[in-house]
Amino acid sequence: MVRGSHFLGSAGRMKAHDTICLPFVSSTPSVARTRLAAFLTVHRASDVVLDNALIVISEMIANAVSHGVPTPDGTIEISWSLNGTLLELSVYDAGVGGSLTPVEFDEDSLSGRGLSIINRVADRWWVDMSTGTRVNAELVLTPH
Repeated sequence: MVRGSHFLGSAGRMKAHDTICLPFVSSTPSVARTRLAAFLTVHRASDVVLDNALIVISEMIANAVSHGVPTPDGTIEISWSLNGTLLELSVYDAGVGGSLTPVEFDEDSLSGRGLSIINRVADRWWVDMSTGTRVNAELVLTPH
């Protein structure tokens, strides 16, 4: 399922938003990356933003699939939007509890790096656990 909208913000600047629900499986980051790349390309995001966004969304989804719980229909909700000078990313799963704190890792670590990567790449990120778990991140849009 894909929901999207485009509208003019208060300053007349185009805003765009997409929400997709994908299966709660290990291949979901790949599908989401393809869709996000297409969205950012259509909206002419810089290569730096595109690359960073794909890294962040992949880590957000991989963490949710590894540590979260699918929604009742067996999916994970992924959304992104362009809002003024920001790209906003969000991943929702039905899991509750747990620790969502970045941990230091060494170069030989094979896992456990996701939140540290998000912390280093995103300009800002946070978690909302009021209903399920929603991890949000923002990246500042840069000129071409």
